[in-house]
Amino acid sequence: MSESKPKIGVLIEADYYEKEIAFYRDRFPAEGADLHFMSRLWGQPSLVFHGHEDKTPFTCEESFEAVDDDALDTFAAILVPAGYVADRLRYTEDIHKLPPAVEFMRRAFARPRIVKGIICHGLWLLAPAPELVRGRKVVVHNNLLGDAKNMGAVYVDQDVVVDGDLVTARTGDCHKVFVEAILKLVRA
Repeated sequence: MSESKPKIGVLIEADYYEKEIAFYRDRFPAEGADLHFMSRLWGQPSLVFHGHEDKTPFTCEESFEAVDDDALDTFAAILVPAGYVADRLRYTEDIHKLPPAVEFMRRAFARPRIVKGIICHGLWLLAPAPELVRGRKVVVHNNLLGDAKNMGAVYVDQDVVVDGDLVTARTGDCHKVFVEAILKLVRA
């Protein structure tokens, strides 16, 4: 990696896939990345989320809602993990507005320099803004094939798909090859 530590943001919420998040916690810092887990904290200084399988607790102390455009520009990559993180993050109080996490991703997608990584069910987060992946090559969990097609994405039957600044992976179990693809782009 370059002289400066690339900043990697990972969105987090309840029902995350523990193996994937544990791998991120180890692998990205081992590669010299500055890793940040972010969520919607609802005005709290931190929240504890529990994993999907073993109910492992995870404390998050950073809010993506506090990330202004200047701060967003400091990120090399933003990732949406597997599990039900995306479904939980796409909640909005006002049905006439995009959910805050979707708006955050829209801002990230507007910056081609930032790598966007979406794995497994993570594509759910972009359902309210399908234009972000319309015409883009993606892979998703088999359960989301119809969702991806309805969003206008081009489904590719591979474990990991790279389409420019967008990296997608089939399932949470593909987290190792997903991370390698992201690191390759971040290092470029």
